[in-house]
Amino acid sequence: MRNYDLEFLKRFSMVIGLLALVTLGLILLALYLHRQLPPEVSPTAASRTAARIHPAGSVYAGDTGAAAQAAAAAAAVAKAASQVAYGGTTDGAVIYQNLCGACHTNGVGKAPTLDHAHWDARIAQGNETLYKHAIEGFTGPDGGIMPPRGGNPALTDEQVKATVDWMLANLK
Repeated sequence: MRNYDLEFLKRFSMVIGLLALVTLGLILLALYLHRQLPPEVSPTAASRTAARIHPAGSVYAGDTGAAAQAAAAAAAVAKAASQVAYGGTTDGAVIYQNLCGACHTNGVGKAPTLDHAHWDARIAQGNETLYKHAIEGFTGPDGGIMPPRGGNPALTDEQVKATVDWMLANLK
């Protein structure tokens, strides 16, 4: 090999080495800059995180806290009242006509119609048993089915009891 060939190889190796160092430097700079960017968070992941870390309750202290607690209780009562069936009426006739009559008028699902022949044995069990069966639901020995609260979970206990009382008062 000649001298100028060796000189060329030395210089060529130095240029390749310099280019390798520049490439390595650019890679490290890109990694550094990439870490500086905030990670993208999807809206669904953010909403799931917010729901997961949402506080389960609140702390009320002093006079201001008592007022806030009273306001929260009043809002809860108002919300519950707005979700009560049939506007919260305890008129058994209204509830029977809108809900119970669908089965108890025609005996659908072996529901007892409003006559003493179907109700005398049930009345003998007592009103508390009738209320319990109407509120919690009941499957009779003959296969008759009474769904809880007549199939409307928005009915209150008082509404169910008023309807049962109305039905008993209107037996034929």
